[in-house]
Amino acid sequence: MRCNCSRRRLGAAAFPLGGFLMLSLVAGGGPALSDSGQTAEPALTRLVAAYPDHLARFEGTTLIWRDGTRMEADDGAGVKPFEVWLERPDIKDMLHQPYPAGAEATPPPAKFDPGRARNAAFFDKMYGDCRKGGVANQLKPVAWLPKKTKQRLLVTGVNGIDRKLAAVSAELDELPATFDPYLVPAAGTYVCRVIAGTNRISAHGYGIAIDIAVSRSDYWRWSSPAADGSFPYRNRIPIEIVRVFEKHGFIWGGRWSHFDTMHFEYRPELLPAGSGH
Repeated sequence: MRCNCSRRRLGAAAFPLGGFLMLSLVAGGGPALSDSGQTAEPALTRLVAAYPDHLARFEGTTLIWRDGTRMEADDGAGVKPFEVWLERPDIKDMLHQPYPAGAEATPPPAKFDPGRARNAAFFDKMYGDCRKGGVANQLKPVAWLPKKTKQRLLVTGVNGIDRKLAAVSAELDELPATFDPYLVPAAGTYVCRVIAGTNRISAHGYGIAIDIAVSRSDYWRWSSPAADGSFPYRNRIPIEIVRVFEKHGFIWGGRWSHFDTMHFEYRPELLPAGSGH
């Protein structure tokens, strides 16, 4: 079990860039969207492949859903400062920061939060709007680490996420007992709520997320900022647990500069081809 909290901070160039977008800096620091001059095809191909039950294809930067809905992936706003990217992302914005799957738990670069930007229209269409009752009727029970606990969790059955979490649970159930304090009990899955400090629906509100081990976790809002406004990275979650989740299509909030180390959510479009499906 390793924290790696003391490892040096990595620059954005340490992470492989995917798709048609790249990291750049805007006034005041932090990443923003930058058009690399390449085609949108690789990123949107990956997105369509990640959600085959819902997405049929794309034409240019327009996503075509299997029910015929057309959804524009580019809002035409151009380069966005970090705060705008997070608050009002279009679909391609969700893909612009490359998620470092399989890496050690090293401190991320400042304002590096791959997967933290979620386009509400995209997720509302795929999973429903929990504020309108569009998620609760899709929830499925999952037995969490049944060899070690009788806890049952609720996640959405859309995209087979209940089965994916069950597969995660089965693998984690085989880990040695030294990992149990990080896993038992789980802190929660579905709850219809907004993200703290925002008006944006949490990934938990879509039934796609799970939190583990609050007492062994670290969260940027629980810490005091440094002089430059950044939040010193902390993590106590073993990387072995993280890699099991990533294998099945879940990303980890411990890879964010605004770290949330208890948090995992199903985002296979940000992981290598084949993850989670």
